[in-house]
Amino acid sequence: MARRFGWLTAALRWLGRKLSWMGKVMRWIGHKLRFLKVLKYLNPLRYIKRLDWYIIKKFVGYYFFSIALIITIAIVFDFNDNLSKFTEYHAPARAIIFDYYANFVPYFANLFSALFVFVAVIMFTSKLAGNSEIIAMLASGVSFKRLLRPYMITCIFLSALSYTLSAYVIPHGTVIRQNFETMYKNKKKNTSAENVQLQVDRGVIAYIQHYDNNSKRGYGFCLDKFQEKKLVSHLTASEIQYDTISDSKYHWKLTNWKVRRLHGMKEKITSGMNKDTLITMEPTDLVYSKGQQETFTSPELKDYISKQINRGSGNVVQYKVEYHKRIASSFASFILTIIGVSLSSRKRKGGMGKALGLGLALSFGYIMLQTVCATFAIQANFPPMLAAWLPNIIYAFVAYFCYRKAPR
Repeated sequence: MARRFGWLTAALRWLGRKLSWMGKVMRWIGHKLRFLKVLKYLNPLRYIKRLDWYIIKKFVGYYFFSIALIITIAIVFDFNDNLSKFTEYHAPARAIIFDYYANFVPYFANLFSALFVFVAVIMFTSKLAGNSEIIAMLASGVSFKRLLRPYMITCIFLSALSYTLSAYVIPHGTVIRQNFETMYKNKKKNTSAENVQLQVDRGVIAYIQHYDNNSKRGYGFCLDKFQEKKLVSHLTASEIQYDTISDSKYHWKLTNWKVRRLHGMKEKITSGMNKDTLITMEPTDLVYSKGQQETFTSPELKDYISKQINRGSGNVVQYKVEYHKRIASSFASFILTIIGVSLSSRKRKGGMGKALGLGLALSFGYIMLQTVCATFAIQANFPPMLAAWLPNIIYAFVAYFCYRKAPR
């Protein structure tokens, strides 16, 4: 009997193993489905309703419209002002369009991004209030706090866009625009340096009598190495040339060089005509030009600041201010948006005139405060981080006051 039904027992065992495996698969699928259900609640689009889309579209539309309007006017005035110089220096049309104005537009649009955000918020919110749409929203049970949600969502997008442009995109365009201005607008750019002395490494001091940045060549070079405040090596060269085609940084070529190595009372001298060497300095460390900090991306700016601090250089305040200002300026849209909505959400007989005038005064005050704080940081040893964030801190209190006075 057991032999007759042995195959049936084996089949049942095989089926049991398969069912156990299928059970594990089903449990795994169930776990993944529960995970996907959790992800559904994390989807940001789930919280954007029809009212939010309505306000976001108006916000973005008015923002880019105000940018296009003001930048167009700025381009007309700038072209009219520089037409004689473009003609005098025979600037080609392609360079004017793609090298100058293609980089002029994003630079100034991002520079006054906070102003454009403020103007856009006041313009379309005043129009909503004038059409009694804000009153209808509040009367239907939408709180003022809930009304701010689409504004804040739009500010996240605009702040991320502003920071990306200022930290990674605009610096490359600024280099091209400044080179164009040097060639065709006769804006003299500092391309040489005299008697440059800097610490290139711990206990290593470099000195260059004259350096020309156009040819990346220096004259009268000296490199001293110290150990425990004692001179151990003294290198001199009549010329030093930076290797611009090398795959790595810090490659220099010495001409007519001589090294004196000191060991107590003994001295060893070696010399030669040409020598390739590594010296931890770059042409940007030797020549400073006005607005140079604007040509660095944020990672490059951070590395440059760290490198200059390690060298003991004191000329890094403007670089610190620029680094922190890029972050602080991207958060300004949140503060100015709250102020703009609070000022313009009340229906007035005179329309948007009063709110727009007060808003423009506040926005220009913010820009002026940014400039004053940056100047104090550079000229009066004001902490750079505090100088960059102080306008946001002051206007955060203004935003809170306006928010408390907003219609409910």
